[in-house]
Amino acid sequence: MELFEQLKNKITGQNKTIVFPEGEDPRIQGAAIRLAADNLIEPILLGDAQEISKTAQAHNFDLSNIETIDPASYDKNELAKLNATLVERRKGKTDAETAAKWLQNVNYFGTMLAYTGKADGMVSGAVHPTGDTVRPALQIIKTAPGSSRISGAFIMQKGEERYVFADAAINIDIDSDTMAEIAIQSAHTAQVFDIKPKVAMLSFSTKGSAKSPSVDKVATATALAKKLAPELADSIDGELQFDAAFVESVAAAKAPDSKVAGKANTFIFPSLEAGNIGYKIAQRLGGFEAIGPILQGLAKPVSDLSRGANEEDVYKVAIITAAQAL
Repeated sequence: MELFEQLKNKITGQNKTIVFPEGEDPRIQGAAIRLAADNLIEPILLGDAQEISKTAQAHNFDLSNIETIDPASYDKNELAKLNATLVERRKGKTDAETAAKWLQNVNYFGTMLAYTGKADGMVSGAVHPTGDTVRPALQIIKTAPGSSRISGAFIMQKGEERYVFADAAINIDIDSDTMAEIAIQSAHTAQVFDIKPKVAMLSFSTKGSAKSPSVDKVATATALAKKLAPELADSIDGELQFDAAFVESVAAAKAPDSKVAGKANTFIFPSLEAGNIGYKIAQRLGGFEAIGPILQGLAKPVSDLSRGANEEDVYKVAIITAAQAL
């Protein structure tokens, strides 16, 4: 079954609510209408009420069944509760006056809806840069238990082939601790997409074939990931070169005792540059569709759209976000 049909089946009838801070944008409105009509999610659109209405009229959109919220005219009692909750969450780093200003920002307002349970996740970034989406999430939602950072994965798909590449979007400096966390997060992401994770910790060396501090980093990260997630111990291995991780005949020669080599479907790169270059090579030369970046490690799912996204991209990212919330 095609990936998004599988995800649709997972989320249909689950009544997951996704908040869209950029509710004035026609791409967001069009996707929200489709998502609601398909019984996939319950959308909430944020923005200036008049601008939302103006966009809907200009594109003949019917938003009568879509919840819309204008932060500027939100119920005062409910806004006060959000303000108090935000101040408490920030533990003295943000006072009530600053919190009030933040709550007039749609990304902060949407993040608070997710944090307080009004929404199960958030999708933003069609208009705002990545930092405007990720910063409130890190300040308020924060990382999930067991995670101290977030990372960015891509699902690489072509026909029946489906792989996870990470980190290809977030962490510039990846040490052993970071790489281990990314591996565990990516294994969980693989499971969301019905991939039984076989996680390869990538290097230019396979099982000590080369000596270098960068090789040691990957070997250390592998051991740490197994220790932190013992349930995944047989599903993570490294350090492995890509061919040893992916090709059975090469694995038989280079890592014959590995339970992952030759069977890997989740690839953890030793640096952001390697991951970013790797997924783009697979996309452009290999003909794979790159779905993402999918933010990993947050306590509640938040997804960052490209500012070049179209309505279909918004529709698909919202489905992924809802699936992460299950």
